[in-house]
Amino acid sequence: MLSATSTDVVRATLPVIGAAIDEITPVFYRRLFAAHPELERDLFNRGNQARGDQQRALAAAIASYATLLVADGGPDPRAVLARIGHKHASLGITADQYPIVHEHLFAAIAEVLGEAVTPEVAAAWDEVYWHMANALIEVERGLYAAAGVAPGEVWRTLVVRRRVQEAPDTVSFVLETPDGTPLPAAQPGQYVSVAVRLADGARQIRQYSLTRAPGEAAVAISVKAVPGDELAPAGEVSNFLHANVFEGDELEVSAPFGELVLTGGGSPLVFVSAGIGITPVIGFLHHLRRTAPDRQVVVLHADRSPARHAHRAELKALVDELPGATLHRWYEDLGTRPASPQLRCGLIDLDGVELPAGADAYLCGPLPFMAHVRRQLIDRGVAADSIHFEVFGPSRDLEAA
Repeated sequence: MLSATSTDVVRATLPVIGAAIDEITPVFYRRLFAAHPELERDLFNRGNQARGDQQRALAAAIASYATLLVADGGPDPRAVLARIGHKHASLGITADQYPIVHEHLFAAIAEVLGEAVTPEVAAAWDEVYWHMANALIEVERGLYAAAGVAPGEVWRTLVVRRRVQEAPDTVSFVLETPDGTPLPAAQPGQYVSVAVRLADGARQIRQYSLTRAPGEAAVAISVKAVPGDELAPAGEVSNFLHANVFEGDELEVSAPFGELVLTGGGSPLVFVSAGIGITPVIGFLHHLRRTAPDRQVVVLHADRSPARHAHRAELKALVDELPGATLHRWYEDLGTRPASPQLRCGLIDLDGVELPAGADAYLCGPLPFMAHVRRQLIDRGVAADSIHFEVFGPSRDLEAA
């Protein structure tokens, strides 16, 4: 924990630092990328930078960690770092990169707050930073050890054995090692990072959930093309994969990481997804078919239309193979298909859906969708700590959405 002196200083200055953190983080990234342009080009997600998502996520992480660190009798602040640690491990982040972040973050704090950053304030927040950084380094060291790799050495070359058009804007890739040797096992719900070299020379990295059951000789991912609009840039990596990667091509893929993994035991399960959020659910169902086909499962999915529903046929086939599973779907446009209690027109609504008592729920989809579903689940009596979720992109707090 922090020293007593630093705890008092952080408590006193947290309102000021917290109020300014959204101003500090853009200055931090400007300074960082000016000194290390290779990080923007080859490590950070340029789309998230352009939208400001990464800046907001960093600000929220620092503020949340500091708040928990100085709280009396609150939860262990390290508990909020698991998702960040998994993301860092999937990128190959190593301990020697944290001093670089420290240098430019504290220069940004000084630039924004000026004389308010006294030596005492700087020392206290320096202690906060290294408490958080060292906790992350410890988490990442454990993840690398569990994956059986040296810190940062997460990458391997895989070959595309099959490419399938799952929906008009979604393709799946089945990936294997060039020589057919087995891949390391993954836990159901985890993801891999995929790195590609774009036309301008940048090496950009994105994460994709595994849809192929862990323990098989191949892994599979699905990628939705992101066209972009006036509010957000097009998806650089997703569009590159759609346009350029086919059978026989090679991809740079990380070891599997991710904390949204299926619980053991026999508790009932509720899977709720929207759009491309179906991908971890497909992975969950493949795993259950192999290991616990009789486990009670309720699968709820929302999409724009049956034609745009990626893995639609595979989802139905998997549910049909599980005796304890039921499937409910909502489509904004059903076309001429007749509605039924299991196939509905409109947005997802849990009214009328029978939810098993004591269930663990897993959510994956856009943040507003998951926040809406989470409220409905809690209203229906599902315990908040039994609701697990995956956020595509920089980590944010579902409760604040």
